Amino acid sequence: MIAPRNTGSAPGPATSRSAGAIAPLQLTAERRAPLAGLGRWQLALPLALVLLALVGTQASQRLDWWLFDTLITHYPLAPPDNLSIIGIDESSLETLGRWPWPRETHARLIDQLSRAGADVVVFDVLFTEPAADPASDEALAAAVKSHGKVVLPLHLYPLKSGDALTERLPIPVLTEAAATLGHVHVELDNDGIARGLYLWEGLGQAVWPSLAVAALELADNRPAQDALRSQPPYAPTDDRAAPFVKLREHHTRIPLAGLNGAIPTYSYSDVLENRLAPEALAGKTLFVGATAAGFGDVLQTPLSGNAAPLSGVEFHANVYSALAQGAMIQTLPAAITFSFGALLILLITLVFPRLRPQQALGAAIAFALVPMLAALGLFIQYHYWLAPVSLAMVCLLAYPIWAGRRLAALNQFLNRQLEALAREPSLSLQATSTQTPTRLFEQLQELLSPRISWLATDAGNIRGARPEECELLPEAGRWFHAGDTSRIALHHRGELFELGLVWDTSVHDYDSLAAYLDKLALHDQPATHADRRTEDRLTRRIQQARLAAKSMEDLRSFVRQGFERMPDGVIVTDALGVIQLANGHVADWFSTPVNSLPGMPLVRLLNSSGPTPTLSGKSHWQDVVQTALTGQRYGTESLKLHGRDLLLHLAPFAGARGDRPGLIANVIDITDVREQQRQYREAIDFISHDVRSPLVSQLALIQQLKRQPEPASEAQLDHVARLAQRSYQLAEEFVQLARAEQLAAIQFYEAEVLSIAENAIDAVQEQARNKSIKLTLNGEEDLWMRGNAELAERAVINLLTNAIAYSPEGSAVEVEVQQDGEFTVIGVQDNGNGISAEELPRLFQRFQRSRQDEQQGSRGAGLGLAFVKVVAERHGGRVEVDSSPGQGSSFRLYLPVASVSTAPDYLERTEMVGNGASRTQTSRDETEKGSCC
Repeated sequence: MIAPRNTGSAPGPATSRSAGAIAPLQLTAERRAPLAGLGRWQLALPLALVLLALVGTQASQRLDWWLFDTLITHYPLAPPDNLSIIGIDESSLETLGRWPWPRETHARLIDQLSRAGADVVVFDVLFTEPAADPASDEALAAAVKSHGKVVLPLHLYPLKSGDALTERLPIPVLTEAAATLGHVHVELDNDGIARGLYLWEGLGQAVWPSLAVAALELADNRPAQDALRSQPPYAPTDDRAAPFVKLREHHTRIPLAGLNGAIPTYSYSDVLENRLAPEALAGKTLFVGATAAGFGDVLQTPLSGNAAPLSGVEFHANVYSALAQGAMIQTLPAAITFSFGALLILLITLVFPRLRPQQALGAAIAFALVPMLAALGLFIQYHYWLAPVSLAMVCLLAYPIWAGRRLAALNQFLNRQLEALAREPSLSLQATSTQTPTRLFEQLQELLSPRISWLATDAGNIRGARPEECELLPEAGRWFHAGDTSRIALHHRGELFELGLVWDTSVHDYDSLAAYLDKLALHDQPATHADRRTEDRLTRRIQQARLAAKSMEDLRSFVRQGFERMPDGVIVTDALGVIQLANGHVADWFSTPVNSLPGMPLVRLLNSSGPTPTLSGKSHWQDVVQTALTGQRYGTESLKLHGRDLLLHLAPFAGARGDRPGLIANVIDITDVREQQRQYREAIDFISHDVRSPLVSQLALIQQLKRQPEPASEAQLDHVARLAQRSYQLAEEFVQLARAEQLAAIQFYEAEVLSIAENAIDAVQEQARNKSIKLTLNGEEDLWMRGNAELAERAVINLLTNAIAYSPEGSAVEVEVQQDGEFTVIGVQDNGNGISAEELPRLFQRFQRSRQDEQQGSRGAGLGLAFVKVVAERHGGRVEVDSSPGQGSSFRLYLPVASVSTAPDYLERTEMVGNGASRTQTSRDETEKGSCC
């Protein structure tokens, strides 16, 4: 009897299957490794929980097995040369008869193997019951003992269903004769595949080695039994349990040699009849067992599956092959798996926060490949099995967890920002469509001052009185313009309102007002489906974000448009005086591309107007900007640039945190103001000299006449009249020039140009007859201009007056009216002495008189041609002159052409050009007639 060995126990439930003649499934006890601890980081905590769930519950076990089976398939272990199988195959059953065979047959096989020189003989055939003839048992025992290295199997199973487990050893005579015993149990995984077994099993103590371990202990050139048993993973532990509990230790997985027949196999009958060559069995370890189909136990393995299962004896031979070559695959304990996973989680926690989302996805995939590659390396190089799928899944799940964390943090941040934005007052113009019709009526009436206005409904008038012939408009939200009337229908709280305005065309610019009204959004549109409140939280947040984005866009647009359309130039600099923002006026006035202004130092831009050095050697603008930045004082400077007079205000401004990050420079174009100042000084000079001089002469002459005793003569009275006429003429020219300079578009109307020229000729006919000068007019009819006909006529009169004054007696002055592109041209050609080239550039300046005037003693003030130029510019046109000494002069007045839409209306107005009172009266009559349709 084999003595019990120093063994241990490893309790825990598992599924097992015997590789002997009968192999029932059993539930057993098995140890489990401790779980790894939780991480400390916010990202590591959910990953650690995932790792605990996957490893603790073995949720990824199926995928791990598939990966293990793939590696076993691609890396089979070649069997050693001294290993063979003697199979009880179909041929042997046919030759030797039905099973069970007499035990003398097995005795003869062992004797035959002894004679052939076999080293170790391992039987995978149970001998737990005595034979009918005790002599048969004695014969087999004698043969086993004679060989000296025969391993017999034992089996642990209950005698009857429901009974406790018992150790089913060979009959005593065989147990005593055997060199050692080995258990035949093979461990099946949950999917029914045999991938390994426990090297030690037993009741109360794991004292029995597997057949392969027992055979390895007896094989030639192997350590002694005690030495082998002391080396992991072959040595059992000292763990003990109750005598009826089956303990199993040192589970290991098997690298198989291949499908059926991978290990050399010989027929039982061939060996028994000595049909093999003597050297075929010499020195080998031989496993004897059933290989015939449907006979004995069969096992599904990673290589065979259900199509070609492996017999129990072949499986034990594969176990021996792996043990003999030191290639048993040891499964790493769960503690190592958890440690590896913890290391990966630590690396992920350190790396992910530094990556962008696209990089993090790539990093997750790379981290997932690490346990896969580690498992492959450990399997091939060191025969260790690391279950990598759970670790890889943790790495892959790191990305969605990390992305979820980021999205949650972003969502929380956005929620706070949206709430903060919702609390901020909106900076936008109130929509006119939100005003009530009554409020709109009051505001339009106060702004536009129509001649007649009303607000009415079907029930009647609310404000004003709607004409009886006008029916309520059927369509809402659009202005209808007819004649001098503008109307619109509005929906407000389910009721239809009509707002009507009638204009005074002598005061209002009807076309401009109609275009302005068409741009107003007065109709209250009903809320769209997208604006309705929803109960879905995400949709509400999206709507809130959309409204916040629209509010910010409106704010940016409001600030951008306001900044760009400010009447003045605006520059914003940083703390170093470098331009950050500038509007279009600055680019235009400094002749610098607007895109090149940001990043340009303000000093450099100002120096482009002409640097002025100071006593310190710095430019004037360096001192100005430096003083504003460092002295924190407001500064005002003037500069002249490209013919413009500019005023520069510099103001330091504080940021939101109270610092002083830069300057705001306001650039104002004061060219017109300076021009008005110059004109004011000239007017003072003009009044103090040119107007005052004839008035003084008149007073002096009147005093002289009062002192003389006789009444004033006719010549003296004519002299006083001439002085008064001169004063009046000077004042009239000055007043007309001032009136032209104040001309605005609201004073424009349509007029026929040929009629303007005719009226001007009529006004100077008396002056032309006094010098016998012939006036001729050539021009196109039905040529219209839009402007102020009275001032245009006065400008033509000034040109004709000058032409008559400088033309010799008996000559001719020609007036021609024609169209040149978008302009109507009124030309005046005389035959006078002409104008010298040096006088032409200043011909249209105020108070400029030609040398010829001064030589001839002309009494003019030099305002006539200046008036012509101002009238042309106020109309958007120009005046040109061609002249040379002795060749006469040709003046051309360019005025914009008007597009005529209603010829009869314009024709009626043209007939009244030159009579402002009649024209005004007629326009008023037309307005009072009105039109609603």
